[in-house]
Amino acid sequence: MEAGSVLSSSFNPPKTLFSFICKTSTVRFPRAYSNGRRDLLFSCATAIPLTIDHPIPSSYKDTLPKIDQSGRFCSPRAARELALMILYASCLEGSHPVRLFEKRLNATADIGCELDNACLMEYDHMTFGGPPLATDTVEEAHEILRKYQKESDIEAEVLSAPPKLVYSKLILRFTRKLLAAVAERWDSNVLAIDKVAPENWKNEAGSRILEFSVLHLAMSEIAVLGTRHQIVINEAVDLAKRFCDGAGPRIINGCLRTFVKERRENGEARPQNV
Repeated sequence: MEAGSVLSSSFNPPKTLFSFICKTSTVRFPRAYSNGRRDLLFSCATAIPLTIDHPIPSSYKDTLPKIDQSGRFCSPRAARELALMILYASCLEGSHPVRLFEKRLNATADIGCELDNACLMEYDHMTFGGPPLATDTVEEAHEILRKYQKESDIEAEVLSAPPKLVYSKLILRFTRKLLAAVAERWDSNVLAIDKVAPENWKNEAGSRILEFSVLHLAMSEIAVLGTRHQIVINEAVDLAKRFCDGAGPRIINGCLRTFVKERRENGEARPQNV
């Protein structure tokens, strides 16, 4: 199978030229800076006004509690984000997603490793890129960028911490179910994605690993876990808004709606047993 492919049968995605994530304490999940969400869209030599991409909080963020009584993430969104991070890493490394998840889950934390719960409260996994934000001065632009850098530093600390310090037991169990469903449905999803994905994505699969990972997760949750497709599609689109660039969210939305329609037409609406 070619490097970087997530459209090949049998789950054995090999390494690619991408940086491997989730392996050391210094890595972070790819986001913001690659899609221009927080890029400064001006040169210091240009005149004001200045423009910065402005993140938009999701309306979903206030509907569910963020952390439980143990001080760990308890939102299903956190589980899907973690599952996406692990699946993406497994595609880059060429490893099984469940085994990679368990390896990271059981990794021995550094002596004295602690995570300030304030980081979990400040970390927002429900914020998306938004339209450009105009500022009147360079100082104001720099202040906004400092704020975004702080958020990025918090994100790096949270996502590189041992999962047991970050996620509740319920969320970790849900994450494992999601990854097990992906492994179970891999070959079927490859065929489904080949039908619904645009040709330019399939022709450059090595650079669309993240987008295909979102599709694999969503299709597996619908087919195996039986989560209502409306919920799954909304969550997949939100993940795409957060981590993918360009038309990714719109295309993922269309792919999943076509997938659901074809399942219904083929009488496959009932989920499989996990």
